[in-house]
Amino acid sequence: MADSAVFDSVFKTMIHKMPQLIVPFVNESFGRTYPRDTPVVQLNDEHQTVRGTIVDDSVFRVGHKIYHIECQSTHDSNMAVRMIEYDFAIALEQTLAEGAPFEVNLPESCVMYLRSTSSTPDMLEVKVNSPEGDSLIYHARVVKVQSYSTSQMLQKRLLIMLPYFLMRYERVLGQIQGDDVRTAQLIAECSEVRSGLERMAVEDGGTTQLQEMVELILKVSDYLLDSYEDLRRKVDAAMGGEVLELLTDKLAKAEQAEKEARERGLQQGLEQGLEQGRDQGMDRLAAALAEKGVDKDLIASTIEALKSQA
Repeated sequence: MADSAVFDSVFKTMIHKMPQLIVPFVNESFGRTYPRDTPVVQLNDEHQTVRGTIVDDSVFRVGHKIYHIECQSTHDSNMAVRMIEYDFAIALEQTLAEGAPFEVNLPESCVMYLRSTSSTPDMLEVKVNSPEGDSLIYHARVVKVQSYSTSQMLQKRLLIMLPYFLMRYERVLGQIQGDDVRTAQLIAECSEVRSGLERMAVEDGGTTQLQEMVELILKVSDYLLDSYEDLRRKVDAAMGGEVLELLTDKLAKAEQAEKEARERGLQQGLEQGLEQGRDQGMDRLAAALAEKGVDKDLIASTIEALKSQA
């Protein structure tokens, strides 16, 4: 399977099955502050142009804005032109759908590069000139996955980048496999990813996203490590079934501890209630005896005797 097929498949799986991953990415890439539970509305990703149907990677609405994200393994010189073609097609469709034919609003756009070098641009630009001499500069943002460490991806919840974290090592995988120290360092990074995903799953109260993310990480890593069997097995062991079992145990223990705490609280409340009821009953008995003229010392000794028997 070619690079593009593997990487595109993983990206589109995240977009369509885990759209909640989009919000932290939008916040990071476009400087937004949407809450993580902000609804994400998927929009049409097929558009008709004079050259036929074009299909983009992801178009969606968050809040009142439309966003367009393309996932690319490497930069090519035609990317800026492709982006403006996509964005004009998206904008024209939205204009017609909203019934405002005399105003065209381009979406907020971004290219996520999985590989990058010193020559990868920080912004894509196209100058658009009108016959009257007016012009505008079209911009599409660039996000370079390899400029983020795995710690940063986890801290910022940029999980949409996480399946590709091993790509930063793809040129030196043969060297890593033959070096015990570098292999241990790579496995330690896999363990960091695993632990971070575990923490998030515990915080979010479920294993579904963890399972899906592990599957996607393994899909990319197995592809990258196809020629490095020993290293692949070690990475699979660090990222595979063990993580799911560990998390299930942790969630079960947390649930049991919460249940026991509730039961202890109920028991303590019941005991306190009985204690208060008994004391109130003794007080009422003492008051009734006093009304009948019984000696106070006798009442006190009687009440004390009854309490000690209880």
